[in-house]
Amino acid sequence: MTKLVRAIFNSFFVLLVFGWVIPSCSRAAILLHNSRLSVGVSSQTGSYEIYAEGLKSPVLVARVGAEVNRRWVRSSDYPTHRLAQSAFQDSLGDGAQATVTFTGLASEPDLVCILRLYSQLPYGTIQVAVANRTLHAVSVQAIRLVDATSYPRVNLGAPEGADRIMFESYSEDPTIRIGGLDQAPKGMYFGVRDGLIYNLRSKQSLLLAALTESRFLTVMHLQALQPPMGSPTIGSFTVDSTGTTEAVLQRDAIPRQQQVELSLPLSPGKALRSELVMFAAGEHYHAQLEAYGKAVRRLHDALVSSPAPKGWWSWTAFYDRINQKEVLINARWLARYLAPLGYDYFHIDEGYDYARGEYTTTNTAQFPEGMRKIGHAITRLGLVLGVWTAPFEVSQRAWVYNHHEDWLVHDGQGRPIQIGYIRSHHASLYVLDTTNPGAQRYLRKTYRILTRQWGVRYIKLDFMDSSAIEGYSYRPHTTALEAQRIGLKIIRRAVGDRVLLDKDGSPMLNPVGLVNEGRIAPDTAHSFEASRHADPNIAARFYMNRNFYVSDPDAFNLSAEVAREQAPHKRKSQFTLDEAEVQIVLAAVAGGMFEIGDDLPTLAKSPERLALVKNRDLLQMVNLGCAALPVDLMSFSYQDEMPSEYFLREDVRQSMLAVFNWTEVPRTHVLRLADLGLPRGPSYKVVDVLHPERPITLRAGTLVVAHQPPHSVRLIKIIDASRLPIK
Repeated sequence: MTKLVRAIFNSFFVLLVFGWVIPSCSRAAILLHNSRLSVGVSSQTGSYEIYAEGLKSPVLVARVGAEVNRRWVRSSDYPTHRLAQSAFQDSLGDGAQATVTFTGLASEPDLVCILRLYSQLPYGTIQVAVANRTLHAVSVQAIRLVDATSYPRVNLGAPEGADRIMFESYSEDPTIRIGGLDQAPKGMYFGVRDGLIYNLRSKQSLLLAALTESRFLTVMHLQALQPPMGSPTIGSFTVDSTGTTEAVLQRDAIPRQQQVELSLPLSPGKALRSELVMFAAGEHYHAQLEAYGKAVRRLHDALVSSPAPKGWWSWTAFYDRINQKEVLINARWLARYLAPLGYDYFHIDEGYDYARGEYTTTNTAQFPEGMRKIGHAITRLGLVLGVWTAPFEVSQRAWVYNHHEDWLVHDGQGRPIQIGYIRSHHASLYVLDTTNPGAQRYLRKTYRILTRQWGVRYIKLDFMDSSAIEGYSYRPHTTALEAQRIGLKIIRRAVGDRVLLDKDGSPMLNPVGLVNEGRIAPDTAHSFEASRHADPNIAARFYMNRNFYVSDPDAFNLSAEVAREQAPHKRKSQFTLDEAEVQIVLAAVAGGMFEIGDDLPTLAKSPERLALVKNRDLLQMVNLGCAALPVDLMSFSYQDEMPSEYFLREDVRQSMLAVFNWTEVPRTHVLRLADLGLPRGPSYKVVDVLHPERPITLRAGTLVVAHQPPHSVRLIKIIDASRLPIK
């Protein structure tokens, strides 16, 4: 990643000095093209245009800009712009590059836009720099890579009223909204990192996705207009490199007087570059997302080779009331009955610790013998010990807060920024300043104790989204994402390469290359609603598995009964067997971690539910380590309300199809095997692996799942009967 970004950055200035200038003309000149895309730059306005194969008009026409000294300057404001073209080669491949330099405003820094199109890859990249050629320092709040200027704003070959939007959320929580322009929350789709726009009529799409997240967050805004007559349209569409403040405030409350907006100084003669954003357009949006995932894996040297952990975790079994007795009971049960099936990870969540930010001091009220002794008892059972931490949160109860307020991130008045409150402890929460040498030593010591003294080999890193705030740190002008990356590197070096790190709540891209697993969905619970909230995120992030990290869909829950310690979290209605099946199958289609979230002796009282944990077909899906393809990710019917069909090709003979009903009424799904990529001709056999007695119709290559009950899943095994089983 570093070499690629440095190469692009250097090319800004090389081309400014040595690049050749394209003569001015009155129309867009196509500078770059490959088999899928073309990119043009207007020699009159400097705006760029992205064309997709099969579409005559540009999908997107956009200008660039920057927020400088708290006001926006746009490329169209500059009287002079220069166009240069050259070849390039980087760690992703080679291709053609266009550079547009906007200059001529005496009091403003120049803007430099570089567009790259790969010759052998189905995408290109955009990056923008602010180059301060004035005689005075300026401050930069944001750099704009996309400011759509044409009408329609996004042209996918059919009216915008048929567009469906999927913008990423800040972290794995909250639920991603996938919907039409008429469903935009308060008339606006807000998202970060990547955004997909798909037209239901033309089947064409546009993907814009951040390839880097080293300093800025990539933030997207799409305004939907609802005219009194006619279909909705896109009023505006922008993509910016900026701070995390807006994204954090979408879900977490920070006192208004303590909110800090990012503002970075830029001295004369210096330049500041945006993050690198990929663009892809055309048909086959699944392939666009998969190409994005592969690019991230390659650029960031993603840690994706370890097997997906299978095991047990304590949170939805006991929440923060977990105690030493229940830990040992469940550890012994897991080791005796389920470890032979591969369930050998044992994860103790919040409750063992004294306070957030103080994890090596045990909560002796619930763990009187201390975690070191308990940890060794668990590992002697042959289990892999895991614990939960929130590495950059600091509670008022913690030693750091009481002895070193100077180790915390501060606001403009020098006060520690409060990011939350824990009611059970009556304590406010603050953020550890990972740039402070003292805080760095504390982090290093904490994670060495967990791994070297307690025997921990798996660590969950939580609430890195809430703590990724802009503020004032020991190292000046460090952004929230830079600070998070600094802290993660310290933790990784402290624990070594053999300990698995799981990014829980956090921005999705920033931890890549430092963590092994990554949460992709909100917290689960013993409820159907929890599964329903998780589904869009698991579907939307299918491409992250084994590209960003091994996906962590959170634990699945199966028990109808709950342990006494769950009393504060009891559900409003009975958790049916159908709903339990929904939750475990949804975890399986994610293709990553597979954790049981029940008190095991309680689960054992329900043999039909315990059988789900042992189901061979589910275990085979998980052991394969591949995410199932969400077939209807962007094309689901309005009646289904959200993605409902997942397909996994296990080998040349066997495939698995999961069909969910998220609604309150029976639903029927009709799928053509050819549309799933299965070859025509062979004789196929189909069976519901959870309920073989339930009929499935397969006729002339079309599979019909009829009158599926609400709150249920059908897990269908599709076998090519002409092929012998693979041994």
